[in-house]
Amino acid sequence: MNWSVVPGHIVTRWAAEVSPDDVWPSYPRPQMVRRRWISLNGLWRYGITPKNGNSPRFQGDILVPFPLGSALSGVNQPLLPDQKLWYQRVFSIPADWSGERVLLHFGAVDWETTVWVNEHLVGTHRGGFLPFDFDISEYLRPGENELLVSVWDPTDTHWQARGKQTLHPKGIWYTAVSGIWQTVWLEPVNLSHIRRLKLTPDVDTHTLAVEVLLSGEEGGEEIEVSIWDGARMVMKGSGQPGAIILLHLPESHLWSPDDPYVYHLRVEVHQRGRVLDEVMSYFGMRKFSMMRDRKGRLRMALNDRPLFQYGPLDQGYWPDGLYTPPNEAAMRADIDFVKSVGCNMLRKHVKVEPDQFYAYCDRKGIIVWQDMPNGAKPVGDLLSALTTWLGKWPRRDTRNYWKAGRQAAQSRIEFRQELQDMVDHLHNFVSIGMWVPFNEGWGQFDANAIANWLKLYDPTRPVDHASGWFDQGGGDFRSIHSYVKRLHPEYPDERRGVILSEFGGYGLKISGHAWNPAKQFGYGKRRSRDDLTEAYEELLERQLSAWVAAGLSGAVYTQLTDVETEINGWMTYDREVKKMHADRLRATNRQLLATSVAQE
Repeated sequence: MNWSVVPGHIVTRWAAEVSPDDVWPSYPRPQMVRRRWISLNGLWRYGITPKNGNSPRFQGDILVPFPLGSALSGVNQPLLPDQKLWYQRVFSIPADWSGERVLLHFGAVDWETTVWVNEHLVGTHRGGFLPFDFDISEYLRPGENELLVSVWDPTDTHWQARGKQTLHPKGIWYTAVSGIWQTVWLEPVNLSHIRRLKLTPDVDTHTLAVEVLLSGEEGGEEIEVSIWDGARMVMKGSGQPGAIILLHLPESHLWSPDDPYVYHLRVEVHQRGRVLDEVMSYFGMRKFSMMRDRKGRLRMALNDRPLFQYGPLDQGYWPDGLYTPPNEAAMRADIDFVKSVGCNMLRKHVKVEPDQFYAYCDRKGIIVWQDMPNGAKPVGDLLSALTTWLGKWPRRDTRNYWKAGRQAAQSRIEFRQELQDMVDHLHNFVSIGMWVPFNEGWGQFDANAIANWLKLYDPTRPVDHASGWFDQGGGDFRSIHSYVKRLHPEYPDERRGVILSEFGGYGLKISGHAWNPAKQFGYGKRRSRDDLTEAYEELLERQLSAWVAAGLSGAVYTQLTDVETEINGWMTYDREVKKMHADRLRATNRQLLATSVAQE
Protein backbone atom coordinates (compact mmCIF):
# COMPACT_ATOMS: atom_id res chain seq x y z
CA MET A 1 0.00 0.00 0.00
CA ASN A 2 1.46 3.33 -1.07
CA TRP A 3 -0.64 5.99 0.65
CA SER A 4 -0.26 8.55 3.41
CA VAL A 5 -1.70 11.97 4.24
CA VAL A 6 0.35 14.60 2.42
CA PRO A 7 1.90 17.03 4.93
CA GLY A 8 2.07 20.79 4.53
CA HIS A 9 -1.19 22.12 5.99
CA ILE A 10 -3.27 21.61 9.10
CA VAL A 11 -5.54 18.55 9.21
CA THR A 12 -8.53 17.53 11.32
CA ARG A 13 -8.36 14.95 14.11
CA TRP A 14 -10.45 12.60 11.95
CA ALA A 15 -7.64 12.33 9.39
CA ALA A 16 -5.92 9.87 11.73
CA GLU A 17 -8.94 7.56 11.43
CA VAL A 18 -8.84 7.35 7.62
CA SER A 19 -7.75 3.99 6.26
CA PRO A 20 -7.70 2.76 2.64
CA ASP A 21 -9.40 -0.41 3.88
CA ASP A 22 -12.41 1.42 5.36
CA VAL A 23 -13.02 4.80 3.74
CA TRP A 24 -16.55 6.28 3.68
CA PRO A 25 -18.08 2.77 4.08
CA SER A 26 -21.71 3.80 4.76
CA TYR A 27 -24.49 3.29 2.24
CA PRO A 28 -24.41 6.40 0.04
CA ARG A 29 -28.11 6.84 -0.88
CA PRO A 30 -30.21 7.03 2.32
CA GLN A 31 -33.38 8.11 0.50
CA MET A 32 -33.53 4.95 -1.62
CA VAL A 33 -31.84 2.01 0.11
CA ARG A 34 -31.31 -1.43 -1.35
CA ARG A 35 -29.80 -4.24 0.69
CA ARG A 36 -27.06 -5.37 -1.69
CA TRP A 37 -24.23 -3.12 -2.81
CA ILE A 38 -20.43 -2.92 -2.99
CA SER A 39 -18.27 0.11 -2.29
CA LEU A 40 -15.38 0.76 -4.68
CA ASN A 41 -13.79 3.34 -2.38
CA GLY A 42 -10.15 2.75 -1.53
CA LEU A 43 -6.85 2.84 -3.35
CA TRP A 44 -6.94 3.26 -7.12
CA ARG A 45 -4.07 3.84 -9.52
CA TYR A 46 -3.89 7.33 -10.96
CA GLY A 47 -2.04 9.26 -13.63
CA ILE A 48 -2.04 12.72 -15.21
CA THR A 49 -1.56 13.23 -18.96
CA PRO A 50 -2.08 16.07 -21.46
CA LYS A 51 -5.77 16.75 -22.07
CA ASN A 52 -5.67 15.26 -25.56
CA GLY A 53 -3.94 12.10 -24.33
CA ASN A 54 -5.86 8.88 -24.91
CA SER A 55 -3.62 6.47 -23.00
CA PRO A 56 -3.17 6.66 -19.23
CA ARG A 57 0.27 6.65 -17.69
CA PHE A 58 -0.09 5.68 -14.05
CA GLN A 59 2.12 7.40 -11.48
CA GLY A 60 0.98 5.97 -8.17
CA ASP A 61 -1.99 5.39 -5.87
CA ILE A 62 -4.83 7.75 -4.94
CA LEU A 63 -7.37 7.25 -2.17
CA VAL A 64 -10.91 7.46 -3.53
CA PRO A 65 -13.17 9.38 -2.81
CA PHE A 66 -10.79 12.21 -1.84
CA PRO A 67 -10.17 14.74 -4.63
CA LEU A 68 -6.78 14.99 -6.32
CA GLY A 69 -5.79 18.30 -4.69
CA SER A 70 -6.47 17.13 -1.12
CA ALA A 71 -3.99 15.86 1.46
CA LEU A 72 -6.14 12.78 2.14
CA SER A 73 -5.96 11.69 -1.50
CA GLY A 74 -2.28 11.00 -0.95
CA VAL A 75 -1.45 13.13 -4.00
CA ASN A 76 -2.28 16.78 -3.24
CA GLN A 77 -1.66 18.42 -6.60
CA PRO A 78 -3.88 20.49 -8.89
CA LEU A 79 -5.34 19.32 -12.19
CA LEU A 80 -4.73 22.01 -14.82
CA PRO A 81 -7.17 22.74 -17.67
CA ASP A 82 -4.76 21.34 -20.26
CA GLN A 83 -4.45 18.05 -18.35
CA LYS A 84 -6.49 14.89 -17.90
CA LEU A 85 -6.69 12.79 -14.75
CA TRP A 86 -6.92 9.01 -15.03
CA TYR A 87 -8.09 6.41 -12.50
CA GLN A 88 -7.89 2.63 -12.72
CA ARG A 89 -8.86 -0.29 -10.51
CA VAL A 90 -10.09 -3.88 -10.79
CA PHE A 91 -13.21 -5.35 -9.21
CA SER A 92 -15.16 -8.60 -9.16
CA ILE A 93 -18.91 -9.23 -9.18
CA PRO A 94 -20.35 -11.57 -6.48
CA ALA A 95 -21.61 -14.88 -7.79
CA ASP A 96 -25.12 -14.25 -6.44
CA TRP A 97 -25.43 -11.20 -8.75
CA SER A 98 -25.39 -13.49 -11.79
CA GLY A 99 -28.18 -12.76 -14.26
CA GLU A 100 -28.93 -9.31 -12.82
CA ARG A 101 -28.19 -5.88 -14.18
CA VAL A 102 -25.26 -4.11 -12.51
CA LEU A 103 -25.24 -0.34 -12.01
CA LEU A 104 -22.01 1.60 -11.51
CA HIS A 105 -22.64 4.72 -9.39
CA PHE A 106 -20.53 7.84 -8.90
CA GLY A 107 -21.59 10.15 -6.04
CA ALA A 108 -19.87 13.15 -7.64
CA VAL A 109 -16.92 13.74 -9.96
CA ASP A 110 -15.60 17.18 -10.93
CA TRP A 111 -16.05 17.77 -13.87
CA GLU A 112 -16.18 15.87 -17.21
CA THR A 113 -16.03 12.14 -16.63
CA THR A 114 -15.54 9.31 -19.16
CA VAL A 115 -15.81 5.67 -18.10
CA TRP A 116 -14.59 2.42 -19.63
CA VAL A 117 -15.17 -1.14 -18.37
CA ASN A 118 -12.89 -3.82 -19.78
CA GLU A 119 -11.78 -1.38 -22.51
CA HIS A 120 -15.40 -0.73 -23.59
CA LEU A 121 -16.58 2.88 -23.53
CA VAL A 122 -19.52 3.03 -21.10
CA GLY A 123 -20.40 6.73 -21.19
CA THR A 124 -19.57 10.33 -20.34
CA HIS A 125 -21.01 12.72 -17.75
CA ARG A 126 -20.55 16.48 -17.27
CA GLY A 127 -21.10 18.15 -13.92
CA GLY A 128 -19.26 18.37 -10.63
CA PHE A 129 -21.86 18.09 -7.86
CA LEU A 130 -24.53 15.47 -8.60
CA PRO A 131 -24.59 11.66 -8.76
CA PHE A 132 -24.75 9.68 -11.99
CA ASP A 133 -24.64 6.02 -12.95
CA PHE A 134 -24.17 3.63 -15.85
CA ASP A 135 -25.53 0.15 -16.54
CA ILE A 136 -22.33 -1.83 -17.11
CA SER A 137 -23.90 -5.30 -17.34
CA GLU A 138 -23.03 -5.99 -20.97
CA TYR A 139 -19.36 -5.15 -20.44
CA LEU A 140 -18.73 -7.48 -17.48
CA ARG A 141 -16.88 -10.79 -17.56
CA PRO A 142 -16.28 -13.56 -15.01
CA GLY A 143 -13.55 -12.90 -12.48
CA GLU A 144 -11.73 -9.59 -12.42
CA ASN A 145 -12.95 -6.58 -14.37
CA GLU A 146 -11.06 -3.37 -15.15
CA LEU A 147 -12.60 0.04 -14.48
CA LEU A 148 -10.93 3.03 -16.16
CA VAL A 149 -12.03 6.63 -15.58
CA SER A 150 -10.75 9.87 -17.09
CA VAL A 151 -11.57 13.36 -15.79
CA TRP A 152 -11.08 16.79 -17.32
CA ASP A 153 -11.69 19.82 -15.10
CA PRO A 154 -11.38 23.39 -16.43
CA THR A 155 -11.99 24.85 -12.93
CA ASP A 156 -12.33 28.65 -13.26
CA THR A 157 -11.38 28.86 -16.96
CA HIS A 158 -14.87 27.75 -18.07
CA TRP A 159 -18.50 28.61 -17.31
CA GLN A 160 -19.51 25.45 -15.43
CA ALA A 161 -20.87 25.42 -11.88
CA ARG A 162 -17.86 25.30 -9.55
CA GLY A 163 -18.64 27.20 -6.34
CA LYS A 164 -15.60 28.83 -4.69
CA GLN A 165 -12.98 26.77 -6.54
CA THR A 166 -10.05 28.47 -8.27
CA LEU A 167 -6.63 27.59 -9.62
CA HIS A 168 -5.22 30.58 -7.70
CA PRO A 169 -6.62 30.47 -4.14
CA LYS A 170 -6.77 33.67 -2.11
CA GLY A 171 -9.22 35.49 0.14
CA ILE A 172 -12.68 34.00 -0.39
CA TRP A 173 -11.52 31.71 -3.24
CA TYR A 174 -10.37 28.23 -2.35
CA THR A 175 -8.37 25.26 -3.61
CA ALA A 176 -9.88 23.53 -6.65
CA VAL A 177 -11.57 20.14 -6.34
CA SER A 178 -10.84 17.84 -9.29
CA GLY A 179 -11.77 14.22 -9.89
CA ILE A 180 -13.79 11.77 -7.81
CA TRP A 181 -14.90 13.27 -4.48
CA GLN A 182 -17.85 11.11 -3.43
CA THR A 183 -18.38 7.36 -3.09
CA VAL A 184 -18.09 5.04 -6.11
CA TRP A 185 -20.23 1.92 -5.78
CA LEU A 186 -21.99 -0.99 -7.47
CA GLU A 187 -25.46 -2.48 -7.01
CA PRO A 188 -27.45 -5.26 -8.70
CA VAL A 189 -31.01 -4.70 -9.97
CA ASN A 190 -33.58 -6.44 -12.12
CA LEU A 191 -34.14 -5.22 -15.66
CA SER A 192 -37.27 -3.48 -14.37
CA HIS A 193 -36.28 -1.49 -11.31
CA ILE A 194 -36.97 1.73 -9.44
CA ARG A 195 -35.10 4.63 -10.97
CA ARG A 196 -36.39 7.46 -8.79
CA LEU A 197 -38.78 8.18 -5.94
CA LYS A 198 -40.50 11.53 -5.60
CA LEU A 199 -42.03 12.07 -2.15
CA THR A 200 -44.13 15.19 -1.56
CA PRO A 201 -45.84 15.71 1.81
CA ASP A 202 -48.91 17.96 2.05
CA VAL A 203 -49.65 19.04 5.60
CA ASP A 204 -52.88 20.81 4.59
CA THR A 205 -54.47 17.63 3.20
CA HIS A 206 -52.59 15.22 5.51
CA THR A 207 -51.27 13.26 2.53
CA LEU A 208 -48.03 12.00 1.07
CA ALA A 209 -47.82 11.94 -2.73
CA VAL A 210 -45.54 9.15 -3.97
CA GLU A 211 -44.35 8.96 -7.56
CA VAL A 212 -42.24 5.96 -8.60
CA LEU A 213 -40.34 6.05 -11.89
CA LEU A 214 -38.99 2.80 -13.32
CA SER A 215 -36.17 1.88 -15.67
CA GLY A 216 -36.44 -1.15 -17.96
CA GLU A 217 -40.21 -1.31 -17.55
CA GLU A 218 -41.53 -4.55 -19.06
CA GLY A 219 -45.27 -4.11 -18.58
CA GLY A 220 -47.62 -5.34 -15.92
CA GLU A 221 -45.70 -3.79 -13.02
CA GLU A 222 -47.56 -2.47 -10.01
CA ILE A 223 -46.18 -0.29 -7.23
CA GLU A 224 -46.93 -1.03 -3.58
CA VAL A 225 -46.09 1.57 -0.93
CA SER A 226 -46.33 1.24 2.86
CA ILE A 227 -45.68 3.80 5.61
CA TRP A 228 -44.15 2.68 8.90
CA ASP A 229 -44.06 4.32 12.30
CA GLY A 230 -41.26 2.29 13.85
CA ALA A 231 -42.32 -1.36 13.56
CA ARG A 232 -46.00 -0.47 13.01
CA MET A 233 -47.40 -0.12 9.49
CA VAL A 234 -49.77 2.86 9.47
CA MET A 235 -50.82 3.13 5.83
CA LYS A 236 -50.57 1.21 2.56
CA GLY A 237 -51.40 2.00 -1.05
CA SER A 238 -50.71 0.92 -4.61
CA GLY A 239 -50.73 2.26 -8.13
CA GLN A 240 -49.08 2.22 -11.54
CA PRO A 241 -45.50 3.28 -12.30
CA GLY A 242 -45.33 7.01 -12.93
CA ALA A 243 -48.74 7.68 -11.39
CA ILE A 244 -49.28 9.65 -8.18
CA ILE A 245 -50.08 7.38 -5.24
CA LEU A 246 -51.74 9.36 -2.42
CA LEU A 247 -51.39 8.06 1.11
CA HIS A 248 -53.48 9.69 3.87
CA LEU A 249 -52.13 10.38 7.36
CA PRO A 250 -55.02 12.10 9.15
CA GLU A 251 -53.14 12.34 12.47
CA SER A 252 -49.67 12.93 11.09
CA HIS A 253 -46.70 13.66 13.33
CA LEU A 254 -45.20 16.90 11.99
CA TRP A 255 -41.46 17.46 11.47
CA SER A 256 -39.80 20.55 12.96
CA PRO A 257 -36.35 21.55 14.26
CA ASP A 258 -37.59 20.90 17.81
CA ASP A 259 -39.15 17.55 16.84
CA PRO A 260 -37.46 16.15 13.70
CA TYR A 261 -39.73 13.16 13.33
CA VAL A 262 -39.59 11.04 10.18
CA TYR A 263 -41.72 8.15 8.93
CA HIS A 264 -40.20 5.17 7.16
CA LEU A 265 -41.35 4.03 3.74
CA ARG A 266 -41.17 0.73 1.87
CA VAL A 267 -41.65 0.70 -1.90
CA GLU A 268 -42.01 -2.53 -3.89
CA VAL A 269 -42.40 -3.29 -7.58
CA HIS A 270 -44.67 -6.29 -8.21
CA GLN A 271 -45.23 -8.18 -11.44
CA ARG A 272 -47.45 -11.24 -11.69
CA GLY A 273 -47.00 -12.28 -8.08
CA ARG A 274 -43.27 -11.67 -7.69
CA VAL A 275 -41.30 -8.75 -6.27
CA LEU A 276 -38.98 -7.23 -8.88
CA ASP A 277 -37.51 -4.51 -6.68
CA GLU A 278 -37.72 -3.20 -3.14
CA VAL A 279 -36.27 -0.04 -1.59
CA MET A 280 -36.53 1.59 1.82
CA SER A 281 -36.89 5.34 2.28
CA TYR A 282 -38.26 7.91 4.72
CA PHE A 283 -40.09 11.25 4.75
CA GLY A 284 -41.21 13.99 7.10
CA MET A 285 -44.54 15.76 7.22
CA ARG A 286 -43.75 19.47 7.13
CA LYS A 287 -44.74 22.61 5.25
CA PHE A 288 -42.45 25.51 4.30
CA SER A 289 -44.32 28.64 3.24
CA MET A 290 -44.68 32.41 3.57
CA MET A 291 -47.37 33.92 5.80
CA ARG A 292 -48.21 37.13 7.61
CA ASP A 293 -47.58 37.47 11.32
CA ARG A 294 -50.03 39.12 13.71
CA LYS A 295 -48.77 42.56 12.63
CA GLY A 296 -49.33 41.77 8.96
CA ARG A 297 -45.65 41.39 8.06
CA LEU A 298 -44.68 38.70 5.54
CA ARG A 299 -42.44 36.06 7.13
CA MET A 300 -41.21 32.54 6.55
CA ALA A 301 -43.33 29.87 8.17
CA LEU A 302 -43.07 26.21 9.08
CA ASN A 303 -46.26 24.19 9.47
CA ASP A 304 -48.35 27.38 9.23
CA ARG A 305 -46.53 29.21 12.04
CA PRO A 306 -43.96 31.98 11.53
CA LEU A 307 -40.49 30.62 12.19
CA PHE A 308 -37.42 32.83 12.31
CA GLN A 309 -34.54 30.82 10.89
CA TYR A 310 -31.00 31.41 12.09
CA GLY A 311 -27.70 29.67 11.51
CA PRO A 312 -24.28 29.82 9.86
CA LEU A 313 -22.99 29.91 6.32
CA ASP A 314 -21.55 26.44 5.71
CA GLN A 315 -19.05 26.20 2.86
CA GLY A 316 -18.42 22.47 3.31
CA TYR A 317 -14.62 22.71 2.96
CA TRP A 318 -12.09 20.64 4.92
CA PRO A 319 -8.34 21.26 5.30
CA ASP A 320 -7.49 17.62 4.62
CA GLY A 321 -10.26 16.52 2.23
CA LEU A 322 -11.38 19.80 0.57
CA TYR A 323 -14.96 18.96 -0.52
CA THR A 324 -14.81 15.50 1.09
CA PRO A 325 -15.00 15.21 4.89
CA PRO A 326 -12.47 12.73 6.31
CA ASN A 327 -15.32 10.47 7.37
CA GLU A 328 -19.00 10.55 8.27
CA ALA A 329 -18.24 11.28 11.93
CA ALA A 330 -16.48 14.51 10.90
CA MET A 331 -19.41 15.54 8.74
CA ARG A 332 -21.88 14.86 11.54
CA ALA A 333 -19.78 16.78 14.05
CA ASP A 334 -20.26 20.00 12.07
CA ILE A 335 -24.04 19.54 12.06
CA ASP A 336 -24.05 18.58 15.74
CA PHE A 337 -22.15 21.79 16.55
CA VAL A 338 -24.71 23.92 14.67
CA LYS A 339 -27.46 22.29 16.71
CA SER A 340 -25.55 22.57 19.99
CA VAL A 341 -25.12 26.35 19.72
CA GLY A 342 -28.85 26.92 19.41
CA CYS A 343 -29.35 27.26 15.65
CA ASN A 344 -32.22 25.84 13.62
CA MET A 345 -30.76 26.35 10.14
CA LEU A 346 -27.62 26.47 8.02
CA ARG A 347 -27.04 27.82 4.54
CA LYS A 348 -25.26 25.30 2.33
CA HIS A 349 -23.11 27.68 0.34
CA VAL A 350 -22.51 27.08 -3.40
CA LYS A 351 -21.96 23.35 -2.92
CA VAL A 352 -24.07 20.19 -3.00
CA GLU A 353 -23.15 17.73 -0.26
CA PRO A 354 -23.24 13.91 -0.21
CA ASP A 355 -26.71 12.56 0.53
CA GLN A 356 -25.65 11.51 4.03
CA PHE A 357 -25.28 15.18 4.96
CA TYR A 358 -28.92 16.04 4.21
CA ALA A 359 -30.19 12.82 5.80
CA TYR A 360 -28.42 13.76 9.04
CA CYS A 361 -29.90 17.28 8.92
CA ASP A 362 -33.30 15.63 8.49
CA ARG A 363 -32.77 13.64 11.67
CA LYS A 364 -31.17 16.43 13.71
CA GLY A 365 -33.74 19.08 12.81
CA ILE A 366 -31.52 21.53 10.92
CA ILE A 367 -33.22 23.40 8.07
CA VAL A 368 -31.01 23.80 4.99
CA TRP A 369 -31.03 26.79 2.65
CA GLN A 370 -29.58 25.17 -0.46
CA ASP A 371 -27.51 27.20 -2.93
CA MET A 372 -26.99 26.33 -6.55
CA PRO A 373 -23.19 26.30 -7.06
CA ASN A 374 -21.96 29.44 -8.77
CA GLY A 375 -20.59 29.34 -12.29
CA ALA A 376 -19.58 31.58 -15.20
CA LYS A 377 -18.10 34.96 -14.19
CA PRO A 378 -17.73 36.53 -10.73
CA VAL A 379 -18.43 40.25 -10.58
CA GLY A 380 -14.83 41.19 -9.69
CA ASP A 381 -13.07 42.61 -6.63
CA LEU A 382 -13.91 46.29 -7.22
CA LEU A 383 -17.64 45.82 -7.73
CA SER A 384 -17.66 43.32 -4.86
CA ALA A 385 -16.17 45.93 -2.53
CA LEU A 386 -18.55 48.66 -3.69
CA THR A 387 -21.58 46.44 -3.34
CA THR A 388 -20.50 45.24 0.11
CA TRP A 389 -20.15 48.84 1.28
CA LEU A 390 -23.25 50.31 -0.41
CA GLY A 391 -25.42 47.29 0.36
CA LYS A 392 -26.96 47.14 -3.14
CA TRP A 393 -26.05 47.77 -6.74
CA PRO A 394 -28.71 47.74 -9.43
CA ARG A 395 -28.20 45.71 -12.57
CA ARG A 396 -30.63 44.26 -15.04
CA ASP A 397 -29.71 40.65 -15.66
CA THR A 398 -31.87 40.05 -18.75
CA ARG A 399 -29.41 41.69 -21.14
CA ASN A 400 -25.64 42.10 -21.54
CA TYR A 401 -25.13 38.46 -20.62
CA TRP A 402 -21.39 38.89 -21.19
CA LYS A 403 -21.13 40.81 -17.89
CA ALA A 404 -21.97 37.57 -16.10
CA GLY A 405 -20.02 35.33 -18.49
CA ARG A 406 -23.31 33.98 -19.86
CA GLN A 407 -23.00 35.18 -23.48
CA ALA A 408 -22.83 31.58 -24.72
CA ALA A 409 -26.33 30.10 -24.92
CA GLN A 410 -24.92 26.73 -23.87
CA SER A 411 -23.82 28.23 -20.55
CA ARG A 412 -27.38 29.32 -19.78
CA ILE A 413 -28.83 26.00 -20.93
CA GLU A 414 -26.41 24.00 -18.77
CA PHE A 415 -27.15 26.15 -15.72
CA ARG A 416 -30.90 25.67 -16.02
CA GLN A 417 -30.52 21.91 -16.54
CA GLU A 418 -28.15 21.48 -13.61
CA LEU A 419 -30.42 23.55 -11.37
CA GLN A 420 -33.34 21.29 -12.28
CA ASP A 421 -31.22 18.20 -11.71
CA MET A 422 -30.18 19.48 -8.28
CA VAL A 423 -33.79 20.16 -7.28
CA ASP A 424 -34.85 16.72 -8.51
CA HIS A 425 -32.03 15.01 -6.65
CA LEU A 426 -32.63 16.79 -3.33
CA HIS A 427 -36.43 17.03 -3.48
CA ASN A 428 -37.11 14.26 -0.94
CA PHE A 429 -34.88 15.57 1.84
CA VAL A 430 -37.08 16.90 4.62
CA SER A 431 -34.69 19.59 5.85
CA ILE A 432 -34.28 21.58 2.65
CA GLY A 433 -36.36 24.70 3.24
CA MET A 434 -35.19 27.12 0.54
CA TRP A 435 -33.63 27.20 -2.93
CA VAL A 436 -31.00 29.85 -3.77
CA PRO A 437 -30.28 29.94 -7.53
CA PHE A 438 -27.80 32.87 -7.52
CA ASN A 439 -25.31 34.30 -5.05
CA GLU A 440 -23.88 37.85 -5.16
CA GLY A 441 -24.47 38.36 -8.87
CA TRP A 442 -21.98 35.65 -9.84
CA GLY A 443 -23.08 34.30 -13.24
CA GLN A 444 -26.55 35.76 -12.59
CA PHE A 445 -28.95 35.96 -15.55
CA ASP A 446 -32.74 35.96 -15.97
CA ALA A 447 -33.15 35.63 -12.20
CA ASN A 448 -36.85 36.47 -12.17
CA ALA A 449 -37.68 33.99 -14.92
CA ILE A 450 -35.65 31.29 -13.19
CA ALA A 451 -37.27 32.02 -9.82
CA ASN A 452 -40.76 31.91 -11.35
CA TRP A 453 -39.96 28.60 -13.03
CA LEU A 454 -38.49 27.20 -9.81
CA LYS A 455 -41.55 28.15 -7.74
CA LEU A 456 -43.77 26.36 -10.25
CA TYR A 457 -41.47 23.35 -10.50
CA ASP A 458 -41.22 22.98 -6.70
CA PRO A 459 -44.00 24.91 -4.96
CA THR A 460 -43.11 23.33 -1.61
CA ARG A 461 -40.19 25.69 -0.80
CA PRO A 462 -39.53 29.46 -0.91
CA VAL A 463 -36.96 30.85 -3.35
CA ASP A 464 -34.22 33.42 -2.71
CA HIS A 465 -33.70 34.43 -6.33
CA ALA A 466 -30.62 36.65 -5.86
CA SER A 467 -28.80 36.31 -2.56
CA GLY A 468 -27.08 39.53 -1.64
CA TRP A 469 -26.79 41.56 -4.80
CA PHE A 470 -28.50 42.47 -8.08
CA ASP A 471 -32.01 42.15 -6.71
CA GLN A 472 -34.48 41.88 -9.59
CA GLY A 473 -37.61 42.20 -7.46
CA GLY A 474 -38.47 38.49 -7.76
CA GLY A 475 -38.56 35.40 -5.60
CA ASP A 476 -39.92 35.41 -2.06
CA PHE A 477 -37.37 37.73 -0.46
CA ARG A 478 -35.36 40.88 -0.57
CA SER A 479 -32.07 39.14 0.27
CA ILE A 480 -29.35 41.26 1.88
CA HIS A 481 -25.65 40.77 2.60
CA SER A 482 -24.18 43.20 5.12
CA TYR A 483 -20.58 43.33 6.29
CA VAL A 484 -18.38 45.93 8.00
CA LYS A 485 -21.13 48.48 8.72
CA ARG A 486 -23.95 48.51 11.28
CA LEU A 487 -27.16 46.64 10.54
CA HIS A 488 -30.11 48.81 9.56
CA PRO A 489 -33.55 47.18 9.29
CA GLU A 490 -35.25 46.88 5.94
CA TYR A 491 -38.90 45.92 5.94
CA PRO A 492 -41.04 43.32 4.18
CA ASP A 493 -43.34 44.63 1.48
CA GLU A 494 -46.65 43.33 0.15
CA ARG A 495 -45.03 40.64 -2.00
CA ARG A 496 -41.75 39.65 -0.39
CA GLY A 497 -40.20 39.04 2.99
CA VAL A 498 -36.70 40.12 4.00
CA ILE A 499 -33.75 37.91 4.90
CA LEU A 500 -30.21 38.80 5.95
CA SER A 501 -28.60 35.99 3.97
CA GLU A 502 -25.01 36.89 5.00
CA PHE A 503 -23.65 39.11 7.76
CA GLY A 504 -21.00 39.31 10.45
CA GLY A 505 -17.82 37.60 9.36
CA TYR A 506 -15.79 38.75 12.35
CA GLY A 507 -12.25 37.38 12.19
CA LEU A 508 -9.99 35.93 14.84
CA LYS A 509 -6.69 34.22 14.03
CA ILE A 510 -5.79 31.28 16.27
CA SER A 511 -2.07 30.45 16.24
CA GLY A 512 -1.29 26.86 15.34
CA HIS A 513 -4.63 26.37 13.59
CA ALA A 514 -4.20 28.53 10.48
CA TRP A 515 -4.13 27.19 6.92
CA ASN A 516 -1.61 29.87 5.96
CA PRO A 517 -0.27 31.82 8.97
CA ALA A 518 1.03 34.59 6.68
CA LYS A 519 -2.40 35.43 5.24
CA GLN A 520 -5.76 36.13 6.86
CA PHE A 521 -9.10 37.47 5.67
CA GLY A 522 -12.12 38.57 7.72
CA TYR A 523 -14.61 41.41 8.10
CA GLY A 524 -13.32 43.21 11.19
CA LYS A 525 -10.57 41.36 13.04
CA ARG A 526 -10.80 40.72 16.78
CA ARG A 527 -8.00 40.49 19.33
CA SER A 528 -9.12 37.63 21.55
CA ARG A 529 -11.82 35.10 22.34
CA ASP A 530 -13.41 37.51 24.81
CA ASP A 531 -13.32 40.36 22.29
CA LEU A 532 -14.88 38.19 19.55
CA THR A 533 -17.62 36.89 21.86
CA GLU A 534 -18.51 40.38 23.08
CA ALA A 535 -18.62 41.76 19.54
CA TYR A 536 -20.91 38.90 18.48
CA GLU A 537 -23.23 39.47 21.44
CA GLU A 538 -23.45 43.19 20.63
CA LEU A 539 -24.16 42.42 16.97
CA LEU A 540 -27.10 40.13 17.75
CA GLU A 541 -28.50 41.73 20.88
CA ARG A 542 -28.31 45.40 19.86
CA GLN A 543 -28.51 45.28 16.09
CA LEU A 544 -29.99 42.05 14.70
CA SER A 545 -32.74 41.73 17.34
CA ALA A 546 -34.18 45.10 16.32
CA TRP A 547 -34.38 43.91 12.74
CA VAL A 548 -36.15 40.71 13.78
CA ALA A 549 -38.73 42.86 15.55
CA ALA A 550 -39.14 44.85 12.31
CA GLY A 551 -40.04 41.74 10.32
CA LEU A 552 -36.81 39.95 9.34
CA SER A 553 -37.51 36.33 8.33
CA GLY A 554 -34.09 34.78 8.77
CA ALA A 555 -30.36 35.47 9.06
CA VAL A 556 -27.12 33.70 8.15
CA TYR A 557 -23.91 34.42 10.10
CA THR A 558 -20.60 34.13 8.23
CA GLN A 559 -19.50 31.47 9.04
CA LEU A 560 -19.39 27.97 10.58
CA THR A 561 -15.63 27.43 10.24
CA ASP A 562 -12.56 29.21 8.94
CA VAL A 563 -11.84 28.24 5.34
CA GLU A 564 -8.26 28.36 4.10
CA THR A 565 -7.18 32.01 4.60
CA GLU A 566 -10.60 33.15 5.83
CA ILE A 567 -10.48 33.39 9.65
CA ASN A 568 -14.10 34.34 10.35
CA GLY A 569 -15.50 31.01 11.54
CA TRP A 570 -17.13 29.97 14.79
CA MET A 571 -14.49 27.22 14.68
CA THR A 572 -10.99 27.01 13.29
CA TYR A 573 -10.59 25.27 9.93
CA ASP A 574 -9.38 22.08 11.61
CA ARG A 575 -12.44 22.17 13.94
CA GLU A 576 -10.17 22.02 17.00
CA VAL A 577 -10.88 25.43 18.54
CA LYS A 578 -14.29 26.96 19.25
CA LYS A 579 -13.38 30.62 18.88
CA MET A 580 -16.19 32.05 21.04
CA HIS A 581 -17.26 31.03 24.51
CA ALA A 582 -19.65 28.21 23.61
CA ASP A 583 -22.11 28.85 26.44
CA ARG A 584 -22.41 32.54 25.55
CA LEU A 585 -22.70 31.78 21.83
CA ARG A 586 -25.52 29.34 22.55
CA ALA A 587 -27.29 31.72 24.93
CA THR A 588 -27.10 34.60 22.45
CA ASN A 589 -28.44 32.49 19.58
CA ARG A 590 -31.28 31.09 21.70
CA GLN A 591 -32.22 34.54 22.91
CA LEU A 592 -32.44 35.71 19.29
CA LEU A 593 -34.82 32.88 18.44
CA ALA A 594 -36.85 33.58 21.58
CA THR A 595 -37.11 37.24 20.53
CA SER A 596 -38.47 36.13 17.17
CA VAL A 597 -41.17 33.96 18.79
CA ALA A 598 -42.46 37.03 20.61
CA GLN A 599 -43.00 38.72 17.23
CA GLU A 600 -45.29 36.01 15.82
